[in-house]
This record gives sequence, C-alpha cells and structure tokens, in this order.
Amino acid sequence: MAESRPPLTLATRVLGAVLMILLLGGLLVSGSAWRNGQQAARQAYDRILLGAANDIAESVRIQAGVPVADLPVSAFQLLAQAPEDRIYYAVHGPGQMFITGVDPGTEIHASEPGTDGPGYFDAALNGEPARFVRVTRRFAERDFSGPVEVVVGQTLRARKAMTADLMLDALWPMAAAGLALMVMAWAVIRTALRPLGAITEDLARRDPYDLTPIATGRLPRELQVVLGAMNRFMGRLDGQVEVMRNLISDTAHQLRTPVAAIRVQAETAVAEPDAAARHRALDRLLARTRSLGSLLDQLLSRALVVHRTDSAPRLPVDLREVALEIMERNDHALLAPGSDLRLEIGEEPVMVRADAFSLGEAAGNLLGNALRHGTPPVAIGAKRRGGDAILWVRDAGPGPAPAVLAQLGSRFNRDAGTQESSSGIGLSIVNSVAAAFGGRVEMARKEGGFCAALVLPAEGGTP
Repeated sequence: MAESRPPLTLATRVLGAVLMILLLGGLLVSGSAWRNGQQAARQAYDRILLGAANDIAESVRIQAGVPVADLPVSAFQLLAQAPEDRIYYAVHGPGQMFITGVDPGTEIHASEPGTDGPGYFDAALNGEPARFVRVTRRFAERDFSGPVEVVVGQTLRARKAMTADLMLDALWPMAAAGLALMVMAWAVIRTALRPLGAITEDLARRDPYDLTPIATGRLPRELQVVLGAMNRFMGRLDGQVEVMRNLISDTAHQLRTPVAAIRVQAETAVAEPDAAARHRALDRLLARTRSLGSLLDQLLSRALVVHRTDSAPRLPVDLREVALEIMERNDHALLAPGSDLRLEIGEEPVMVRADAFSLGEAAGNLLGNALRHGTPPVAIGAKRRGGDAILWVRDAGPGPAPAVLAQLGSRFNRDAGTQESSSGIGLSIVNSVAAAFGGRVEMARKEGGFCAALVLPAEGGTP
C-alpha cells in the first residue's frame, strides 16, 4: 500500500499560491512583451524598407522614352542595417517590364493586390519568410507616361532578433522583481505565521488538565476568531471535566461511609444469634441500602443535569407544564405517602428558554426537600413577576435556621435534623440549573410558610 504524502504546510501553500500568481503574471507580461517587441521591430524595419524603396524610386529617370534606375548608395546603406538578412529589390515599368533588380527570374507575389500608395506584404524569399514593400511612381512626360513600380524586401532575421532582445530586456527586470517578491512574500508569510508557532508552543507546554483560555489580545483578527472558538470549546470541555471530577470526588466522598456501614450491619446481622435483634439489623441494613440508592440517583442526576445545561439546546418551556408534570408523575406518593400536595398555576403561560429535563430535575429536588423536611401542606406552582419567571415550592413550616439557610445549596451540606437521610446534593442541582440558565435560587420565610423558588429570566421580557 502506497504511503500517503504528508500534508503541505500553510506557509508552503501560501508561497505556492504566490508563485503561481507570479508565474501567471509572468506569462501574461511575456506575451505582451513579445507582441510589443514584434510590433516595434516591424515598424522599425518597415520604415527601413520604405526608405530604401523611396530612394530607389526617386533615382528612376526617363532617358529616350525609357525608364532607367540609377541605384543610390543610400538605399543599400539602409538595408545594411540588417546585415544577416537577405535582400531583394526589383524595378518594373509598365506591363511588368523589368528595369533592374536582384534576379530577373525571381518572382515575388504579393498576398494582397497593390495600391497606388506604399503597400507592405509578406512572401517567401528563396524559401525563407520575408517582408516586402511596393512603391509606385507615376510619370507623365512627353516621351513616356506610366507607372514605375519598385519592390524592396528582406528576410525576417533582424526583426526576430530585435523582438527577442526587446522581450529579454523587458523580462530580466520582471524576473528580478519576481524573485524579490518571492523573498518578500516568504518573509511576510513567516512573520504572519509566527503567532501560530507561539500558540503551538504554548499548547505543547501546557498541563493536560490546563484548559484556561489562550490570550488573544495582540493576535491578528483572523487568529482571534479561531482562538475565540477554541477558547469557548475549552471552556465547555473544562466544564465537562469539572463535572467528571466532581462526580468522582462526590462518589468517593459519599459512598465510603454508607458502604462501610452496610458492611458492618450485614456482618452484625449474620453474626446475631437472636432473631429479633437480627431482624432489627436487617431493617437498618435495608434503610441504609435505600439511602445509598437515593444517593447514587442524586449523584448521577447532578452529573447529567450539569452536562445537559452545557450541551442541550435552549428551547421555550412553560414552567406551568413543568409543575404539572411533577404532579402527574406522582413521585411524591413514594417520598411521602399520604402527603397533602397542591398545584397552583394560573391561566397565563410562564415561558422561559431552557432545558425542560433540567428544570424538571430542579423542581423535583425542591419538592423532595419540602416533602422530606417541611410541614404539610406542600404546594408547587409557577408564576410571572415582572421580567422573572418563577417555579416555586412552599410548605407550611418555618424552614431551616438562618445559619443553615445561608449554606443551603452547597454540596453535602446537612443540617442537624437531616442526619444521613440527605446528602445536600438536591439543592446544589437547583443552584446549577439556575446558574446555567441565567437565574437564581430564592429561599425565604413568607406568610404561610417557607418558600423555595427557582427564578429565571422570562422569555419575552417584562410583560
């Protein structure tokens, strides 16, 4: 199996793109330089041909009714400016009468019909491409009347050489400028990519658990966008890692004592010879087991709620529906059989933008605390207060002492009356849900009892 080629670096890709742009520009400039050089060479040597033809035409005179050409030296001096080229000249009178020329047997045929003025045309001269000019001089004398035609031509060697020289003269500075641009582009690219190297080194030196944001203050705007997204991702990842750490820490912290107590009580029940005492030990063992099951449920619930508040989409939720679902699940019948539970909701929706599952877990924990530690009757409801949407649970008791009330919501906080029947995780779940959705938890003694409420920003603002 063929090995895959390693991907090109960003610097190589950018430099390759710059090189392709320069090459394309070089091809366009080369084509333009070649065409301009060709036109310049044609114009220059066409003037030479025309000058030589005019000199020859001016040298023609009439003697005894016959045109005679006394070839001037100036004409050949002009044509001698292209020493490598072959030349041709011919002078014809009326009816293509040959007067003088290089070779009477050589016939040059124009690609276009002649005119009274000078006309240029291309034809072959002894099998080699050549350029010609035709000049016509008309005579109207007593003993001769008619046109005399002069044709002068030369091959294209000097023209091609001049075109090549002009093109090279234009390309050498361009090639030097292109090389300088490549060097400058490489320096600019390396400078522009230097922050990426610094970021790479920073990430390589980091501890695997270091998810603090990367500073973006002095970086280019494009990198700030990328690092902003990376910092947000690391923030979410840090939250998930913190949830995992808390779950491991909470599990280790909370399970040590119940598991040890279950083991001791199981050993006691096995070793107890008295049946009544053994039955009491088994009852305590069952209570401990149920308490441990509830603890595990709360630990997993808190981890799931914290995870969902970071990853689940925020959707419109009616807090009245949350309270109604709590009542319909009838979990309170297991927590406090025969308890007096009431539902108090109005006709108007109490909308928030949050995760319905997390809100249900928070409401369930508020209700569970009221049923376990409060005084019946217990009521649950939802209402709108200005720009706040409130999901509340109220019981008829006085609530905890002020010192305990100040610490409610922290993990594993217990008051003296709960002993081991509560881990304190329930209210920490409520606090996590409130913080995730921009709300808060309110607990206060009010007329008619103690009220615990989850207060969130209402969807749609102040009514």
